[in-house]
Amino acid sequence: MILILSLMVIGCKEKLKNSTKTKNIDTQFIQLIDSATTNMINKPLINSASIAIYYNGKEYINHYGELVKGKGNTPTNTTIYEIGSLSKVFTGTMVANAVLEKKINVEDEISMYLGKEYQNLRYSNTPIKIKHVLTHSSGFPNVLPLKLNAILNNFLNYDTPMKINEVLKNYSKSQFLKDIHAIKTDTIPGFKYAYSSAGTELTAHILEVIYKADFEDLLIEFFSEKIGMKNTSITLTQAQKTNLACGYHTDNPTITSPIEKLPWGASGSIKSTLPDLMKFIKYQLKDNEIVQESHKPLVQFNEEFALSYFWNIDSSNKKLGKQYYHHGGVPRSQCYIFIIPKHNFGAFIITNQSGKNTATVMMETLNVIFDGVIK
Repeated sequence: MILILSLMVIGCKEKLKNSTKTKNIDTQFIQLIDSATTNMINKPLINSASIAIYYNGKEYINHYGELVKGKGNTPTNTTIYEIGSLSKVFTGTMVANAVLEKKINVEDEISMYLGKEYQNLRYSNTPIKIKHVLTHSSGFPNVLPLKLNAILNNFLNYDTPMKINEVLKNYSKSQFLKDIHAIKTDTIPGFKYAYSSAGTELTAHILEVIYKADFEDLLIEFFSEKIGMKNTSITLTQAQKTNLACGYHTDNPTITSPIEKLPWGASGSIKSTLPDLMKFIKYQLKDNEIVQESHKPLVQFNEEFALSYFWNIDSSNKKLGKQYYHHGGVPRSQCYIFIIPKHNFGAFIITNQSGKNTATVMMETLNVIFDGVIK
């Protein structure tokens, strides 16, 4: 969700490394990733990390540090993480599948799936289309309800997580649709990039309309059956909740409560484990028609930046080639995923801390790994 928001100590922590899965890994490969990630958890505030790297048939999952400061409880493969806005690319993959099943077309006007009373979803005579919500070019606000935007603008405040939960606790799907009905856009769809989790939530509603099924049921069925991701969902059982990673907001030493679910959860409420996310990485590197469709640029903002089905596409680095990536987070965790098809490479990294510099620290770590692994 934090981009709803847009926006690891040598010594004992080094001893807390917990390598849990390797396959065809050479020592140099392991040492590079371990060194980069250990440096990360030595940064101020960040005290744990989990990472999954796939490169040309080599798989590596590892966990570092401690979830609770001073407890020595290193994350494991059963740790469940809130992946925030990475939820969007999961949702986008489901839409790509729906397109291939001819349930929907990216050129469809979104009002087709909402009813005649939603004729407000246009600017002048130009309607908002499915491709516009998939590429954050619809003109929708960041989040709904609108009052949540002001809270997120003060993300670093200690009371922000509590305020978010107060707003979301009783915010229903029906209220969301009422709020959508009242939106007035002020720009031509497809022209201007404006990050919108509200657009992703509406996308989930449209998936429910075309499949006549609950979004979370569709999510679990798709990722479980097609990719084998058995530990990915929005709602957790009581047993699963015991494995949910705790986390810290900014520099607050107090553990932050989990964030309330968004109306559908499609934009920031999905939860998963490292082994499941490794499966997702490998799936994204397969040459199948769903992946091909989900990686297809729908809006080209400039020569080096485009968006597909919620994937950011960066073509600026000639060595790496096209990078499909997304950042995610909630006020108690942040993460990144990168898919780099040219080198058959994928990476996921997450920490249970969310603050002003968290994303920067993670990207510094990933860049060290990219430079060392990709030749």
